[in-house]
Amino acid sequence: MKRSGSADLPLHYGYVPQWLAERMAKLGLAVVETIVMDYGKNEVLTRISDPFWFQSLGAVMGMDWHSSGITTSVMGALKRAINPHSRELGIYICGGKGNHSRETPSELLRISEQTGLDGNHLVKCSKLSAKVDNTAIQDGFQLYTHNFILTNEGKWAVVQQGMSAQSKTARRYHWHSETLNSFVDDPHTFIYGQNSGYILNMADKQALASRNGVMQIAAEKPDKMLSEINKLVMPSHHDVRAKDVDLKRLGAVLWLAQEKRPSDFEDLLLLEGLGPRTLQSLALVSEVIHGAPSRFKDPARFSFAHGGKDGHPFPVPTKVYDETLGVLQTAIHKAKLGQTEKSEAIKRLSKIAENAEKDFLPNANFDKVIEQERNDSWRYGGRTVFGKAKPPVEMQLKLF
Repeated sequence: MKRSGSADLPLHYGYVPQWLAERMAKLGLAVVETIVMDYGKNEVLTRISDPFWFQSLGAVMGMDWHSSGITTSVMGALKRAINPHSRELGIYICGGKGNHSRETPSELLRISEQTGLDGNHLVKCSKLSAKVDNTAIQDGFQLYTHNFILTNEGKWAVVQQGMSAQSKTARRYHWHSETLNSFVDDPHTFIYGQNSGYILNMADKQALASRNGVMQIAAEKPDKMLSEINKLVMPSHHDVRAKDVDLKRLGAVLWLAQEKRPSDFEDLLLLEGLGPRTLQSLALVSEVIHGAPSRFKDPARFSFAHGGKDGHPFPVPTKVYDETLGVLQTAIHKAKLGQTEKSEAIKRLSKIAENAEKDFLPNANFDKVIEQERNDSWRYGGRTVFGKAKPPVEMQLKLF
C-alpha cells in the first residue's frame, strides 16, 4: 500500500454556492467517466492518490485554487455524482467530513454485501490509514475528513485531511493500495514538501524499537526527523501569480484558443463551433483527463479554465462552464454508443496544446491576461460567492 503524498493548504472557511456545486458534480462525473472509459477504473484511484492531480482537478472545477476547501468540496462533489452510477463505473466513494467520516465503516460493509468484497478487511484498511496519519505520525495535524474510494475489485485510495490550529493550515494525505506490505513499516512512498520541524514517525521502519516500547517513549520529545519530506505546499496568498504557473504551458493553451481556430486542425473538426474561450477551458479539462503526471506540478494553471469562486484569478464563467460540460457529456454519450470521434478529438486537444509548447515562447503579459478575463467575465456569466460579475465602468456607461 502506498502513501502517495500530501499537501499543505491555507485554511479557508465559507461555503460552495449551489450554482457551482451542481457544476462541480457534473464535471467530476464527466472526468471520471472518461478516465474509466479510456484508461480503466483503477486509473481513477491512481489519479486521486496524486496530490498534484487532485489539486489540478479542484482548480479546473472552479474551486479556490489553493485552499483547504478543495478537499471536502471536490470529494463531496465526486461522491454525490459517482455513487448513483457506482454499479456502472465500478467505483464507490465513502466517508466525508466530520460525522460523515464516521459513517465510512457502515458504508463499506453495505458495499461489500453488494460486491462480495471482504468488508471487514476494507474497514480495517480505512481505520488504519486514519490511525497512521493521525496518531502514528505526530505532525501537529488532527484529522477531520476521511474519504475511502474503492473499486468493485477491492482496490482503494484514501483522501483525508487534518487541521493545525498552530499554523492555521490544513494537511491533506493521499493513500493508494497498489501494494500492501505493512501499515506500520514504511507504508509511505513519499511526503512532498518543506520540513517545518520535528516529526514523530512511528511508521518508519527504523522505529521498530520505538513501536515495541511505545508506552515508554510516548512522553518523550520526538528526536527523529523524516529523512526526506516531499509535500505539495500551497502559498498563503489568494491571488494567482505568475510564479505559481508554468507560463510556457499556459501560454500555449491561450495561443491555441485565441490565435488559432479549431478549423486549422484537422483533428479538431468535430469541435467546430466552439468559441475560443470554451476551447481554452476544454483544453485544460482535456489535460486533467489525459495528461501525464508531470503535467500537474503547477495546479494554479488549471484555474484558467473556470476561474475560482473567490474571484481568483477571475470569476467563474458559468456560460463557458456549461458549454464545456455540454461538449464532454455529448462526447461521453456518443462514446457509449460506439461513436468515439468526438471523445478522441477532445483527447487530442491536450496533446496539440502540449506539442505547441515545444516552439512556444511566452510573450503574453500575465497580469493583462487576468485583467482581460475579469473585464470579459460579465459576458461569460461570471459569478463568485459575492455575486455576479458586472461590466467594467466604461462599458456600463456605454450600455446605459
